[in-house]
This record gives sequence, C-alpha cells and structure tokens, in this order.
Amino acid sequence: MRKIIVMMSLVLAVALMASVAMAGPWSGRFYGVGPVIPNLTPEQSKKILALQQAHLEKVTPIQQELYSKKLELRRLWIEQNPDQAKINALQKEIFDLVDKLQQESTKLRADILKVISP
Repeated sequence: MRKIIVMMSLVLAVALMASVAMAGPWSGRFYGVGPVIPNLTPEQSKKILALQQAHLEKVTPIQQELYSKKLELRRLWIEQNPDQAKINALQKEIFDLVDKLQQESTKLRADILKVISP
C-alpha cells in the first residue's frame, strides 16, 4: 500500500511539473522561439520573418566558429600538460564570440520592437 502511495505521488509531481513548464511565456514551444506576439498584421509578420532570417544568416557563422573554438578548448584541457596561456587566449576568443552573439540578438530584439510598436 505504501509503495502505491509513493508511486502515485511521484506521478502526480511529474505531471504537475510538466504542466507548469508548458504554461510558460513561450506557450510550451521549444526554447529560442520567444514569446508569441498576437495580432500581427501580415506586413509585420513578413518584416519580422525577414529580420529573423537576416539574423540567422549573420549568427550562423559565429555559432559555427564558437562550436569549433569550444572543441579546441576541450582538446587543450585534456592534453598531458595543458598550456595555460593558450587556454586563456582561447577562452577570451570564446567570450568575444558569445558577446557578438548577444549583441546580434539584442539588435534583433530592438528591430522587432520597432516593427511591432505603433
């Protein structure tokens, strides 16, 4: 009897967590889509889609470079005698790439707000 109560409590807890996660500001979609903007005109939707596409074209090479730098950093860390100077320089490059990505994302948000504001 005790096992059944524990199992039912566990199932209920998991169901509760899933329902809370699906009720977030992103309408249960995967992370990165952003909040749903209701009542957009077709022109606004087209402009936002064009802005997102241009943003994607800008950030894809940066993301690929960031991925390769992270792999290189992992390789440096697993060496027998890791070179701290190389690791520090590579981490700075990684931080710079992340900063570029954040700047581009901020620019995209500002451009979208210009489109949707009256």
